[in-house]
Amino acid sequence: MKKLSRTLLAVTMGLTLGTASAGWNAAGGEKDEALKLKPDLENGRDVFEVCSACHLPEGWGRKDGTFPQLAGQHRTVLIKQLADIRAKNRDNPTMYPFALPESIGDAQALADVTAYIETLPMNPDNGKGPWPKGTPEYAQGEKLFKKNCVKCHGDKGQGNAEKFYPRIQGQHYEYMLRQFKWIEAGKRRNANPDMVKQIKNFTPKDQQMVINYVSRIPVPKKDLAPSKDWHNPDFD
Repeated sequence: MKKLSRTLLAVTMGLTLGTASAGWNAAGGEKDEALKLKPDLENGRDVFEVCSACHLPEGWGRKDGTFPQLAGQHRTVLIKQLADIRAKNRDNPTMYPFALPESIGDAQALADVTAYIETLPMNPDNGKGPWPKGTPEYAQGEKLFKKNCVKCHGDKGQGNAEKFYPRIQGQHYEYMLRQFKWIEAGKRRNANPDMVKQIKNFTPKDQQMVINYVSRIPVPKKDLAPSKDWHNPDFD
């Protein structure tokens, strides 16, 4: 294991709720380089040991939204977000020092750790919004989702790996809501301009309702850990 590779991601490896546009997801750069490399899962596990301090050994993050769930996310999305942070296309002052090449190494580290994360099963008990199915707020959130989000994120929030659209099903409510607000306020500089326009007229209640719905979209059982008490055996 390379010493540099162990220093990755002490804090958030954030997941955008945005979609991709030409400027937002331009070709070239470290993102494309990492995607072309053959990942080393063993090194990826070693790199992830540092990430686990915040995202947990299972990659499940925190229900309170402090850190997102990484498990289950598309590798392409994870690579893009890391590359964006390193290139200062996404503001994350806390994480930035830990993502620098001098801290973690070159694009190979990105290829390795994201490939490892992609193998982790998702939390069967993610943080959910306040309104269960059957409430008016849930129903309105579903309407907003179908009208505004399905085109990019899919009918079940599954995203699209090839287009770098993140998977949002199974993500924590509080984390998604915070990112939504940051996109609206222009705080997420690598958010797709199309999404900024799409959500421009959302009220705060609209935001809460649509994210509540997303947080309650069922995740396929094949992608879930056997229980909420599952522990990553690589870190036992």
